[in-house]
Amino acid sequence: MRKTIILIILLVGGTFSSNFLVNSSPSTILKELSLEDHIIELVSTHSLNVEKPLPHRDVLSYGIKGYLKLQEEAKIPEGKPLTVIDFTLPSSEKRMWIIDIKEGTILHHGHVSHGRNSGDLMAQKFSNVSSSYMSSLGFYLTGETYQGKHGYSLRLDGLEKGFNDKARDRAIVIHGADYAKEEFISQTGRLGRSLGCPAVPHEIARELIDLIKERSLLFIFGQDEEYLDKSEILNA
Repeated sequence: MRKTIILIILLVGGTFSSNFLVNSSPSTILKELSLEDHIIELVSTHSLNVEKPLPHRDVLSYGIKGYLKLQEEAKIPEGKPLTVIDFTLPSSEKRMWIIDIKEGTILHHGHVSHGRNSGDLMAQKFSNVSSSYMSSLGFYLTGETYQGKHGYSLRLDGLEKGFNDKARDRAIVIHGADYAKEEFISQTGRLGRSLGCPAVPHEIARELIDLIKERSLLFIFGQDEEYLDKSEILNA
């Protein structure tokens, strides 16, 4: 008898769920979503993003989760974009996105280099240690700009202890580089590599830096189980 009652409840519940999804408008469904899911749907369905490849949904979800947490803690000023770098993609692919979270639009999608000791075509190893010449994973706040040996550059402050909190001491910054240009790929099959910095094409470095400078959020993702298990931001 008990099994029969449970079966009836499941059948009725399934019918209700199907009718809700079929008969509900997109705006009604969005109201039922969490804020994180709402932003993902906004980015995924925005008309201005139709012809632009989007980050993998899981990576975008991680980035938005961190953004919302840090915004709630008042660490990110209102209106600042989210930058996502996905190092599970090869350097021959565009793997950097700058996203207007409020509007859901992709402001930039382009190439970015990883550290020379993180890997060749793929970034597979990551470090928070000085002179490792590896990239570091996790969430960063962008800092101030300066003129350095690579020209106009942007300092970064890592927010995750043990994963990227040594970024400023290591001089991990966003800067322009000729080896980060798409033309370099046609010669070598991959981008050139940095000493750990997320380097971008020199010609657009100033434009990108000005877009994300002064306390916007940067999220660098890589396939690393230790980071996924121990990131205090992702596991909050």
